[in-house]
Amino acid sequence: MSENNNQIKAFITSLLCIGLVACVAPQTLPNDTTSAPETTGAQPSPVEEVAEQEIEYGSFTEDQLYKAIISELGAQRGQLEGAGENYFDLAIETRDLTIIRRAVQFASINNDVNALLQLGLLWAEISPTDPQPHLMLSMQFLESGAFKQAISHMARVIDLGGNIDFASLSGRTGRMNPEDRASLIGNLQQLSKEFSEQQSIRVALVQLLAQNRQFEEALLELEGVQEDFTLEPNMVLLEAQIYQSIENNDQALRALKSGVRKFENDKTLRFGYARLLVQNEDFAAAQTQFRILVEQDPQDWDTLFSVALLDVQLENYDGAITAFERLISVDQRADDSRYNLGHVYELQGNLEKAIEHYRQVSIGTNNFLSAQQQATRQSIQLGQFEEAHAWLQGLSRGQPRLEVLFTTIESGLLIQAEHPQRAIELLNTSLNRFPNEADLLFARVMYYDSVSDRQGSETDLQQIILMQPEDARALNHLGYMLADQTTRFDEALELVERAIAISPEDPAIIDSLAWAQYKLGHFEDALENLRKAYSAFPDDEVASHLGEVLWAMGREDEARQVWLNALNTEPGSELIKEAMDRLQAAR
Repeated sequence: MSENNNQIKAFITSLLCIGLVACVAPQTLPNDTTSAPETTGAQPSPVEEVAEQEIEYGSFTEDQLYKAIISELGAQRGQLEGAGENYFDLAIETRDLTIIRRAVQFASINNDVNALLQLGLLWAEISPTDPQPHLMLSMQFLESGAFKQAISHMARVIDLGGNIDFASLSGRTGRMNPEDRASLIGNLQQLSKEFSEQQSIRVALVQLLAQNRQFEEALLELEGVQEDFTLEPNMVLLEAQIYQSIENNDQALRALKSGVRKFENDKTLRFGYARLLVQNEDFAAAQTQFRILVEQDPQDWDTLFSVALLDVQLENYDGAITAFERLISVDQRADDSRYNLGHVYELQGNLEKAIEHYRQVSIGTNNFLSAQQQATRQSIQLGQFEEAHAWLQGLSRGQPRLEVLFTTIESGLLIQAEHPQRAIELLNTSLNRFPNEADLLFARVMYYDSVSDRQGSETDLQQIILMQPEDARALNHLGYMLADQTTRFDEALELVERAIAISPEDPAIIDSLAWAQYKLGHFEDALENLRKAYSAFPDDEVASHLGEVLWAMGREDEARQVWLNALNTEPGSELIKEAMDRLQAAR
């Protein structure tokens, strides 16, 4: 080799070594090129192997060395795709393991699946006793859904003395059709016979049987796993999950309770136990488990948040306040905690404190709008009308959409609190600024409805429909109003049919359609639609309509049963009582 070539060799050696052990700007290349799950073996990664050995370049041409230099320099400038393509070509040309592993790194960071598969096969060919390429190939085939090929390479990893967790299969087979999964189960059953000492194969088999809803077979196989291998927390969790799948929560709880006694420090297991206790509404027992988790890890903020929520459920308000304040002090789940502090103080009747904490919820967070609504509700209850309005105005200043939204919220709360005059003054002021704002017009419809001004409601609804012919909300509201309060039944039906064409599955619109059909004497159609609406949304208004239609059809016993069922759910329903009294009095 020429002196010039020796200089190139020295330079490329240093450059490659730097590139293989340091980050590639501006993005870090992964050390684990296989994307494999954690394994229990002490097998070094390809990067670590290369970093520790001298690289031989005797078989490289000067052009190949130059191409490697350009690729490394390009990678340092962020040109990762180009570097990956160059290294892929070099790997095919040189068949050098160091270059192949470097090419794998780039293919991995570039998410080039085809390159990874080709490089993996080349690597396996050149180094037939190395389990690492088969590990990489198994993961790539798993990701692409080629499960049989994946299992083949998994088996090869074991043959070559490597380690692999077959349980990773179940994380990718959830959406398989049952026939394909059954075939995969057969493959695993065969593998479990060939490699009887491999626990993860047996566990994966249990998981796939459960996914295929073969729960008895899954439990039987799991029992065998627990007999043949040392019990581990993941086996306990799997057993509990299977019992939950067959709705045997008692057995699931027994399994988890026994598990947390055996594995006291296993966080995942105890958390699963606590969550199932919550699901079973055993809040006190769940709280005990969550508190143990917090004691084991005082900085597990999500668990501390769960403890606080359970304190609220158990009416241990002082404990909840302490926990929420702790979370706020360390800026963990802070806005969720502020919102829940507001709720706690509201439950305690301390409305001033509740308002204070609701208003501290940050704009843009999940609970922001709900928090402002609750703060406004409490302010209205305290008679602090001007203060509540000023606060909302301050939040929405310079944001017209937010101003409109807050106006609709505030006016609705004023109407609920029986302050209709304040509501209409607020709405009229806002409509002077935004005369064509449909949400404000609809909010004013709510005001007109509250004071029984049907003409006012109809006028605003007609204006909304004129501006927005596809507004299903306005079409439905006007259609129902005409069916319920006038004799303009044909017009009502036409409006509601327009609404149902826009939102065919909305139970409120289906109820309105049925009510218009009933008023026109189309009892069978009305009954069919009311049953559909009640199935989707079993509220007292739909129940009152359903009972009335049944009564009109002479099916009085069925009507009474519908009403009684509704009263069991909502004992104070005036709608149900009014319908029953009116129709029974008219007999």
